[in-house]
Amino acid sequence: MATLLHIDSSVFDGQSSASRPVTDAFRKAWQEQHPEGTVVYRDLAANPVPHITAASHLAGFTPADAHSPEQAAVFAERVKLIEELEQADAILIGAPMYNFSIPSTLKAWLDNVILMGRTSGGPDSQSAKGTPVTVVASRGGSYAPGTPREDFEYVQNFLGAALRDTLGLDLDFIVPELTMAPQNPAMSELVPKFEASRDKALADAQEKGKTLAARFAA
Repeated sequence: MATLLHIDSSVFDGQSSASRPVTDAFRKAWQEQHPEGTVVYRDLAANPVPHITAASHLAGFTPADAHSPEQAAVFAERVKLIEELEQADAILIGAPMYNFSIPSTLKAWLDNVILMGRTSGGPDSQSAKGTPVTVVASRGGSYAPGTPREDFEYVQNFLGAALRDTLGLDLDFIVPELTMAPQNPAMSELVPKFEASRDKALADAQEKGKTLAARFAA
């Protein structure tokens, strides 16, 4: 049975979040298509993982039998996260844009699972290489090519480097944008475009979840 690793990082719950309804749509489609599968869920806003410390960083470059008690304890927590990544058949990540970048909680998760010589460091050191990962990269405005704020798009650029180039994952994005339009009077004329983007994101998530689950359920 296949395993989906589902990670949310939005600070908002339910419909107050722009990314969570889309990741929920993906997950529900996955579970409907593959009810025997396993979902490992991490809500990084409700239960953040520890940020990297000197001890947890250095432990990754120190033989296990030479770990100090502190290094052993913190590295064990990193290994749990790494094993979740390695054991997943597919990965789903909600990554809203906050101040042009990803939430710090998601960055902390990445810092824990990127380990040179195990999950990263070239094709022969990417233990999760080829795993499909779908990222729901929601944002309040539009940062698409050709828009005035194109140069401020750091979410997809960064996650491309971290997930695709460093971890070797098979990366796909779903991008609900203009999510601030209903709340910002200055963006009121963009509400129809926001609604179209939202509806497309939900449809894309459902289709992607269904398609990936069918691949593993076959």
